[in-house]
Amino acid sequence: MPFDARRVTIPTVRVLVIEDEVHLGQAIEEGLGAEGFDVELSHDGLDGLWRARERPYGAIVLDILLPGMNGYKVCQTLRDEGVWTPILMLTAKSGRYDETEALDTGADDFLSKPFSFMVLVARLRALARRGTTPRPRELMAGDLALDPVQRTCRRGEVPIDLTRREYALLEALLRHAGKGVTKTQLLGEVWGDDFTGDDNVVEVYVGYLRRKIDLPFGTRSLQTVRGISGYRLAGDG
Repeated sequence: MPFDARRVTIPTVRVLVIEDEVHLGQAIEEGLGAEGFDVELSHDGLDGLWRARERPYGAIVLDILLPGMNGYKVCQTLRDEGVWTPILMLTAKSGRYDETEALDTGADDFLSKPFSFMVLVARLRALARRGTTPRPRELMAGDLALDPVQRTCRRGEVPIDLTRREYALLEALLRHAGKGVTKTQLLGEVWGDDFTGDDNVVEVYVGYLRRKIDLPFGTRSLQTVRGISGYRLAGDG
């Protein structure tokens, strides 16, 4: 039977938007609705926290400056209670400390205001694909360990300094430790669906990682899987 695109259905993703700027919140709600998301809107941190606890969502868009409870506290509370819904936090335009604290409190991603709406859509779709799998204190493959909360990496007792992108790539590989992951999948998880550059960027960053997590230690844990055009992180290289 020939392929018919009209037969393909995309599951609806329910998104909770917690944003106290009324006009911005409504614009996000309307825009995401037009893209096929099922959106709930909250303008208060405490109300948003209650909704996130009580109802299942595919992702949460969370502002920082909120009445009732700020976004950092909302995010930290959810993570402390074992709620692992993917969270995208909205940060200040040039707030490096905002971005750092967002990730440290358990957010999965962030966007700086003002942001491109289509980038927001792409990031949310990528987060929704990750699902709500509980995250262990450390992700490990052999003696290579990554701490998603402290955002640190080490092999044995030796700390390894990674850039943000290197860290994101290693985290994606560790979440699939022992399994082959295609370059296309890594592009979606690490660079996002909005990435329009050359997919060879994955190979470039795999090279960076190898020079940090393998070569200094005489290991070959980050392996190329040619059959799927991808990579696998082995427990003992």
